[in-house]
Amino acid sequence: MEQESRNPFLQPNIIESANGYSSRINPDKRGRQNFIGPGFPGLKKRGHTLGNRSWIKIEQNGNSRVVELDKATVMRHCSLPARDLRLLDPLFIYPSTILGREKAIVVSLEQIRCIITADEVFLMNSLDGSVVQYKSELCKRLQREKYHSDDLAFEFKALELALEFACLTLDTQVKELEMEIHPVLDELAKSISTLNLERVRRFKGHLLALTQRVQKVYDEIEHLMNDDGDMAEMYLTEKKQRNLCNDLYDQVQGNDDTSGPEVGLGSKSAPVSPVGSAVGSASGAHKLQRAFSNVSAHKHGSLLGSSVTGETENIDQLEMLLEAYFVGIDNTLNKLLSLKEYIDDTEDLINIKLGNVQNKLIKFELLLTAATFLATVFAVVTAVFGMNFEDEVFDEPNRFHWVVSTSAVLCGVLYICFLLYFKHKKVFPL
Repeated sequence: MEQESRNPFLQPNIIESANGYSSRINPDKRGRQNFIGPGFPGLKKRGHTLGNRSWIKIEQNGNSRVVELDKATVMRHCSLPARDLRLLDPLFIYPSTILGREKAIVVSLEQIRCIITADEVFLMNSLDGSVVQYKSELCKRLQREKYHSDDLAFEFKALELALEFACLTLDTQVKELEMEIHPVLDELAKSISTLNLERVRRFKGHLLALTQRVQKVYDEIEHLMNDDGDMAEMYLTEKKQRNLCNDLYDQVQGNDDTSGPEVGLGSKSAPVSPVGSAVGSASGAHKLQRAFSNVSAHKHGSLLGSSVTGETENIDQLEMLLEAYFVGIDNTLNKLLSLKEYIDDTEDLINIKLGNVQNKLIKFELLLTAATFLATVFAVVTAVFGMNFEDEVFDEPNRFHWVVSTSAVLCGVLYICFLLYFKHKKVFPL
């Protein structure tokens, strides 16, 4: 019993001997214990976290450094669920998203994928030019604002720069597409060719994909502007200050509860001067009451400020910030819609031209059919008189010329009658 209590678990060699029978029966079983699966070398078992990922940490003072953080650390530090971190994973393709959480703002706008807290930004480290520019520009602005005070909160500065880069990137791509597609459309309107049609088809696919990206950013900003709760949730600095005030209030209230018995014990253990002790206890109680009232007023003021001014001034401030970029992305979307209309107009023009050519072909075919019909009639006449039978008509040689001439004239008159009929029915103008 004593040895069993010391070693409650079996030794490794005992486990191997116990499993020796199964190993002898199936010698591959031991090698399959760590088997993951063919064709999936990077697959991990459920519950296993991914390895460390490289992040760029940008602080309020503008300093930045590269840190290696795993998924669990980021989730615990920023109080984020795992589904929010999947939006930032470069291995997955997600549309543009802006999410306001309790302690962070999750931003996924084009190539800018970051987590914004009240005093730092975790930017997904990448060699992309937009990420490098975002990091350098944000550090420059934060360092510049050390000497110039700004009422805008830190999280909104980072969010504003992300929106600025996203809108600027999309607008630049739209302008480049306009410069490339306008000459192609003009050339296609002049001369319809397979090469020009193929180029326009590729540009149209690019235009559709770019429109979807711009539309997603447009919808995301519009959704935030229409929901005051989401905008209030993104006010991280004010929520952090509010939590600090609540902690201070709870701390002072706890000191008040613990200082009451100590004051009573002090009055009993020092009965030297009743007057002095009474005055001291009265002054201490007065100071404690003043501190309690100040903290309580500060707490209620912060709560009321967050509920009143936060819902009006601060949300209005964030709404004005979002509205500025909403106007910009709306202008970009209008450019894309105008470009799409221009492509549709060019397609309509091409269809009109093709329809005109088709109508000309139909007219030519109609005239050719009428001429073929008359030629067939003339051939029938000549075939009738070319039969091998006796006829008094050809006893004189001149009658042959009269028959041929008369048949030709009648066919010509009949063809003119066809043309007049087509003109009367307005099949085509003559």
